[in-house]
Amino acid sequence: MTRMLRAISCALAAALVASGCANLSQSSLTSWIPSIPVPSFAWLTGSGHKPGPLPTLNAKVTPQINWQQSVGKATPGIAPAITSAAVYAAASDGTLMRLDPATGRVEWKVSAGHPLSAGPGAGDGIVIAGTSKGDVLAFDDSGKPLWNVRVSSEVIAPPRVAENVVVVFSGDGRIYGLARNDGRTIWVDPRNNPSLTVRNAAGGVVSRGGLFVGTAGGRLLAIDAQTGTIAWDGTVATPKGATELERIADVTSLPYVDEKEACAAAYQGRVACFDVVRGTLIWSRDVSSLAGITADASRVYVVDDKGSVQAFDRSNGASIWKQDVLAKRRIGGPQLIGDELGVVDVEGYLHLLSRSDGAYVGRIATDGSLATTQPAQLGGGILWQSEKGTVYSVGAK
Repeated sequence: MTRMLRAISCALAAALVASGCANLSQSSLTSWIPSIPVPSFAWLTGSGHKPGPLPTLNAKVTPQINWQQSVGKATPGIAPAITSAAVYAAASDGTLMRLDPATGRVEWKVSAGHPLSAGPGAGDGIVIAGTSKGDVLAFDDSGKPLWNVRVSSEVIAPPRVAENVVVVFSGDGRIYGLARNDGRTIWVDPRNNPSLTVRNAAGGVVSRGGLFVGTAGGRLLAIDAQTGTIAWDGTVATPKGATELERIADVTSLPYVDEKEACAAAYQGRVACFDVVRGTLIWSRDVSSLAGITADASRVYVVDDKGSVQAFDRSNGASIWKQDVLAKRRIGGPQLIGDELGVVDVEGYLHLLSRSDGAYVGRIATDGSLATTQPAQLGGGILWQSEKGTVYSVGAK
């Protein structure tokens, strides 16, 4: 979750400093306006303190690394893409790989020809990556270049492929629908970001022919991927407060979407679940989150902004359990792994919690660096890429 906060306007920075912010402690809120102080974000950026010690573990479940593959150093916005036949992975230096999902064996490796800021996305026989200059690069599933187009600003999240449409997320808040065959623009959602926002490197989820994506300002959108038409627009959080910082209320992680519901979590906002077809609110809870959300048949799981993991009844949002044993480990978004729930911390440890009661039941070390994004499901296990550049496939038994 490092580098997540970004200021959009120098004028805003000057206003914040003039209003007294300069008297507060330094923070890595942004890389280019270092004077903006936000002590409350130190837990997220890692600038405030070292992670706490590993908690005592009475291991009941054994995580196992099924395979691992070195791809290259990566940043948030770069994460593996999973299809039925392959795993595609990328590195910041432009490396692009196709891996065997069962073994991690490299099936091909090419250079994209540009440093990459986001990707890959994959589907319909195409692989997509993006750059900090707004280039969208397309390759076929053998690694052959197909086309290269440019959008309005940096590509900040993995593109998605939906029935011959490539969906691209731009750093200025716009979402593009590009033709799979040649990259021409089919539609653009033209929204703009607020003046201060949390960097969203997650992107969206394609399901049921639609794109589900959270936005700055606390919205969850259901968009027709073919036309760009907004089917519904749900309120996850409402910005409020006297300052720009207090009014940050952004959805920064992937929504959870299945056949019945779409759920999302917002920073300084709520966890909310909506009817996936109509967009009507089913329930909401006042829980602030930047890390992420997932669910199973009966529960919704959220990592809140204090580093605690919470479970809610999926039918009505009632609290079931809360586990804060990992609160000082700066954990990322949760994911189902076998019968447990997995989270990766800032030092690359995968921790396992019991889905039934939140008990701390297992862990395993990796390469010492955090995951670039929330892990994804692969078979009965999970898959993620570390900032040091290793892709891990891990199961539990």
